[in-house]
Amino acid sequence: MITKRLKLDNADEAVAILGIQDSGLRRLERELKVDIFVRHEEDGSVDVTIRGTTSHADRALHVINSLKQQIAPAVGGKTAAAVPQEPFSNGVLFQSGRTVIKPRTERQKAYIEAIFSSDLVISVGPAGTGKTFLAVAAALRALELNMIDRIILTRPIVEAGEKLGFLPGDLYEKVNPYLRPLYDAFYNLLGPEKFHALRNDEILEIVPLAYMRGRTLENAFIILDEAQNTVPEQMKMFLTRMGVNSKIVVTGDITQIDLKEKSQSGLVQATEVLKNAPGVSFAHFTKEDVVRHPLVKHIIHAYENWDKARAKKGCA
Repeated sequence: MITKRLKLDNADEAVAILGIQDSGLRRLERELKVDIFVRHEEDGSVDVTIRGTTSHADRALHVINSLKQQIAPAVGGKTAAAVPQEPFSNGVLFQSGRTVIKPRTERQKAYIEAIFSSDLVISVGPAGTGKTFLAVAAALRALELNMIDRIILTRPIVEAGEKLGFLPGDLYEKVNPYLRPLYDAFYNLLGPEKFHALRNDEILEIVPLAYMRGRTLENAFIILDEAQNTVPEQMKMFLTRMGVNSKIVVTGDITQIDLKEKSQSGLVQATEVLKNAPGVSFAHFTKEDVVRHPLVKHIIHAYENWDKARAKKGCA
């Protein structure tokens, strides 16, 4: 347990944020899973103390500070209620310390806008276009704004020779190599300490796709990565996990299908089945959106030309 403190300027500000007779304070405690203590100082300011686990206390501090910044000037002698903060404004999606995440191409910008305006987004494109990284940043932004309670990341495990049951170690040790790319995205954005705090508090969950069956996920931001390696039955199972107040982002690269029957990709089928479904948005990236090492664009282009040459030769 840790303690965080902040100061509200006056009683009006305290009422606007914490409610009359602290009625809103109890709701904040319940939703943010912390204890909040208030002390009114002689100078009229209000001292607020927050106690909870590291991630919960940090989140509560951020929420109250955000509410403080959002309070509009007094109108007609009354303080206006705080309004929700924009999830994606001034071009910045997420900021942690010196790390600032913003879209670098027009398609990336449209992708982020789709995530915050739709409950389901399917993102398809080559490696290095930011599909997963931007989805992770958007999930952290949604958590930061108290839009959701938790983040769940999953991906299919396509085994190559060895079965999980025969690999040494517990479940975490067995699946860790498959899920490592998802961990890396959080490490880059949060650092190891905050990452582990979110995991320990069960705000962040990273699980194999097979363990999603039978669950209903509410108030959550759910990301399915490497979706090109799902089969249609898995994709349908995953998409129907969505509960109330949840968002799903599906990412994949249909040029890197590792299934034995490449035509049986659940991602390929989903883009066709859901293309006219209401509430579903699609983001299609190309090699022009690659933001990794400049050489990656040339590698993708070279493979595209090679595939076209093979196809042309096969038709000859």
